[in-house]
Amino acid sequence: MRRTVEADKAETYPPNVQAILKRPAPAAAHLGQRLLEIDTDEGFARVAYGLGNDHLNRYGALHGGVIAAVMDDVISVASGLAAAWGEIVPTLEMKVSYLAQGAKGPHVAEARVVKKGRSILFLEAKLDDEAGKTIATASATLMVAPFKRADKKPKSA
Repeated sequence: MRRTVEADKAETYPPNVQAILKRPAPAAAHLGQRLLEIDTDEGFARVAYGLGNDHLNRYGALHGGVIAAVMDDVISVASGLAAAWGEIVPTLEMKVSYLAQGAKGPHVAEARVVKKGRSILFLEAKLDDEAGKTIATASATLMVAPFKRADKKPKSA
């Protein structure tokens, strides 16, 4: 069931959404990420992004790498809804199709799980500008894996 995300009710959401609301990733904050809607049954997420001057290329359009970062971000939110607590879902590959030139301003991205296997997820996403024009679409393959802390030191031989 789709539900609107309200930051002041963080404790009522799945753990991955709670984590996003309580401690946003620096990259997501740079993109102006704001969760709008989720559906844990479908693995669906709708996320708003506030893209400004820092996100433009030298010609004044949204930088293609920024668009790809937005797509990866919204895909990671949706895939996290399909993962169990203690699992992560790193992106194995992602294809972005750039359909129109983007400009600074509010944007909304949606992503959904298309197919979930035991260890692989397939997702699709789209990014729309403020007027509802689709700027880009993406498809991605992600791997379901147990979380391992990156700050642990390797064991000595």
